[in-house]
Amino acid sequence: MSTPIIDRDLTKQAPHSPRERIGGFAIAKRTVDKCRASLAGKLGEYHYDCPLDNVLFRFKGINGKQFKKAVQAARTYEEIGSWLQANGTKKTPAEIKAWSDGVEAESMMNEPAKRAYFIENCTKLGLNPETSTTFDWLEADDRASFQLACAC
Repeated sequence: MSTPIIDRDLTKQAPHSPRERIGGFAIAKRTVDKCRASLAGKLGEYHYDCPLDNVLFRFKGINGKQFKKAVQAARTYEEIGSWLQANGTKKTPAEIKAWSDGVEAESMMNEPAKRAYFIENCTKLGLNPETSTTFDWLEADDRASFQLACAC
């Protein structure tokens, strides 16, 4: 199956969830959306090559400039998955799955420097910071941002 990359205007809609995987890689689909939006000048409040994107980049041993070149050349999300598998540090399917499952389960609650920020922002969104993952918070924040903007 081939899923064309449809440029998202991130001033009007959220990028894909960080849970949605490309080639088994968590974060990748969201990063593609943010990269394409940055190229089009439609990034809104989002940031490309941010700390979350760099979790993926570090795992693969690549950088934002390399990823951007691949995204500019790609027509489908699957092409990016293939590019990720072929470039940077080689990873087995088992390593990719373990890493993706791990980052999906992580919480900023476990990072002392980010804990207060996470607690404050989870509380604003009605999430329990003790049981919420970073991805839970990102998804809730995306929903809240665009529900407010789209409330008619």
